[in-house]
Amino acid sequence: MYLGLDLGTSELKALLLADDHRIVGVARASLTVERPQPLWSEQAPSQWWQALEQVMADLRRAHPEALRAVRALGLSGQMHGATLLDAAGEVLRPAILWNDGRSGAQCEALSRAVPRLGEIAGNLAMPGFTAPKLLWVREHEPAIFARVARVLLPKDWLRFMLSGEAVSEMSDAAGTLWLDVAARDWSDELLLATGLTRVHMPRLVEGSEVSAQLKPELAARWGVGRSESAVLIAGGAGDNAASAVGMGLVEPGQGFVSLGTSGVVFVSTDRFLPNPAHAMHAFCHALPNRWHQMSVMLSAASAVSWAAKAFKFADEAALLEAAASVAPAQRAHCPLFLPYLSGERSPHNNPNAQGTLFGLTYAHGPAEIAYAVVEGVSFGLRDGFDTLRLPADMPLREMALVGGGARSVWWGQLLADIFQLPLTLYAGSETGGALGAARLAWLADGGAVAEVCTLPPVKQQLTPSSIGAGDHKTRHARFQVLYMALRDQFQ
Repeated sequence: MYLGLDLGTSELKALLLADDHRIVGVARASLTVERPQPLWSEQAPSQWWQALEQVMADLRRAHPEALRAVRALGLSGQMHGATLLDAAGEVLRPAILWNDGRSGAQCEALSRAVPRLGEIAGNLAMPGFTAPKLLWVREHEPAIFARVARVLLPKDWLRFMLSGEAVSEMSDAAGTLWLDVAARDWSDELLLATGLTRVHMPRLVEGSEVSAQLKPELAARWGVGRSESAVLIAGGAGDNAASAVGMGLVEPGQGFVSLGTSGVVFVSTDRFLPNPAHAMHAFCHALPNRWHQMSVMLSAASAVSWAAKAFKFADEAALLEAAASVAPAQRAHCPLFLPYLSGERSPHNNPNAQGTLFGLTYAHGPAEIAYAVVEGVSFGLRDGFDTLRLPADMPLREMALVGGGARSVWWGQLLADIFQLPLTLYAGSETGGALGAARLAWLADGGAVAEVCTLPPVKQQLTPSSIGAGDHKTRHARFQVLYMALRDQFQ
């Protein structure tokens, strides 16, 4: 039995996986984000631990025998968050999260200080990454920066609490801007540019390797494992790499589109293929000698959630139902929506970008606005998809569709039509990073990739329609022109 822990932005999820691929149990605990100032996004790590205590108690009540059979656990989680510890291991301030946009000026300073940044890290300096956050702390909270003894990513802080060891792995570390992504090692040059050294960093392992062992007192309290043998902790992965492992998407050319809080287009590769000029991310994958390309938009399903509340729909499902009611012939007359509610990463790298609803008339009602919002998120994902750069020997023939938004087959079909690429819905895709974390625990316990990283059963394949493709292309072009026209007006 294997335990996967996935520390997301809005919830912590725990999943029990049997070695015949059965999901035995799942538990969840909600998390909240604090936004004390514009562009800020923070969470207290103590909230993560409270959530972990809750899910472990829930699993123990529901599945005590399965918990006792756990041999290893794996971790996945939200990337890029800066969790700052002092020399005693105490947290110095709330963690600055991936969708925090305060460090735009520090990104510019880091890019000037290290002209080779994209070559080394495979990515542009963006406020979402960890390194600029530390530059911001050094400038605005110097007393705290002076006390920083260790910087950990969110899931790695959980590992520290679970084991007492400071360890990270390649996929998550690649999202800090401190990793030499091709070499899979910390870059002294990038660390120096932010006033840090390797001493401040956790040691590195591959995601499928053993990183530490669960503290015996925690194992006893939660009823995890047998007292005669230690519970191993795998390296784990950042949330998207973990989701890919959970879906079995680890071979070159396999990938997914994720409709989560953020929107992601992810493709596995067998080599380091950066494209920083277009704000595409090139990261290490969770398995040795594998990498991935990834575009990220900051507001995807979260934009739909915002619109459902702002425009008084009962919930997200009601908004999607209203959007689907707009006849194809009427879509060309709907407003356009720029979904940049938290700024944007791929392809714009613009923390100041803002949401825009353009072209409203008296003819538009809730359904047309709903359609505009869903279409705008889809166009943003298509912009990210267009940043991918795959060589001829790595063809992309289809992608999986995952995330909470994937529950809407109508939205999935709209995406397939806009991408003009088949999208496959797999059974169990909603388990995402937690399943990937459990599979990485299985690999760390000696499992083979071919045995562990299997594809789930296909639920449905969404084939792109050529009907209306021209209309999508025309509206997408207008969407892009609208952003360019407004770019200098965003504050």
